[in-house]
Amino acid sequence: MQLFESFFGLIGDLTWGWALIPFLVIIGVFFTVVTGFVQIRFFRRMFRVLSSKNQTGDPNAISAREALLLSVGGRVGGGNIAGVAVAITLGGPGAVFWMWAIALVGMATSLIECSLAQLYKRSEGDGTYRGGPARSIIHGLGKDYRWLAVLYAICLIASFAFGFNAFQGNTVAGAAEESLGIGRLWTGIGLTVITGLIVFGGIHRIAKVADVIVPIMAVGYIAMALIVILINVTEIPAALYMIVANAFGFEEAVGGGMGAALAQGLRRGLFSNEAGLGSAPNVAATADVRHPISQGITQSFSVFIDTIIICTCTALIILLGDVYTPGDEALTALS
Repeated sequence: MQLFESFFGLIGDLTWGWALIPFLVIIGVFFTVVTGFVQIRFFRRMFRVLSSKNQTGDPNAISAREALLLSVGGRVGGGNIAGVAVAITLGGPGAVFWMWAIALVGMATSLIECSLAQLYKRSEGDGTYRGGPARSIIHGLGKDYRWLAVLYAICLIASFAFGFNAFQGNTVAGAAEESLGIGRLWTGIGLTVITGLIVFGGIHRIAKVADVIVPIMAVGYIAMALIVILINVTEIPAALYMIVANAFGFEEAVGGGMGAALAQGLRRGLFSNEAGLGSAPNVAATADVRHPISQGITQSFSVFIDTIIICTCTALIILLGDVYTPGDEALTALS
């Protein structure tokens, strides 16, 4: 066990620490600047590309809306609840501001990577498509870089198998144990069975299930959050001021001040919205749309939904309640 902890600790230091986070931020800012702030210029178009006019007319194809909801289902999870709680606990309320900032930057990153996935996708001949970063590498950079595509695919599979899925499963199992008294093992078995029934039905079954579950999940959570926010509506200006003031070091909530808020906001924001990770492009490539950029714009919108809307709801619930105490790790345990 110690060997595994040391190994994954090393992986975490190489990626989660000084290497991956600055790279994703820098590349996101670069994409934002060279595209002329495309995520702002095309924001209204993000809604229009969901219409049926953007489809090619193939009834067997995955629609833009289904691809959007499937990617939202992948982005939204424990990172939007436990991740926000951890960010606020370790970085203070200002971490939320930097989560917003990295989401705006990540919208440009997601637009670029998902447009490339559409551009280099390949038809399976049955109305479905395959694509993503690995295929973009092969067909974009050439077959000489096939080794890089294989390496990327292995890393992505490993990150979901041992990282994201383990985190999400542990969060759900912990919540079920604390609130309902259900053992973690039984929750894990239940999640495995349900997920297996969906996943082994292929991309069409996954898309259809996401088309039903994700709107219910997102709308239900946002509705509950709005109830809490409306009950405490007079406290919202103070909460927003707390977020901005702590983000720029005017009010230090935890040790490290602005630096802690910035670091935690960037980390948790990137973990939550997954922009630049390469997971969403695999979903984006399955959609049948008239132009690659249409799906890029749609997937950019999913980052907005994930962080700007859902993570903000979580943050306001925490800050408007009585559970937050600066530097108190009990909040993380409650999550």
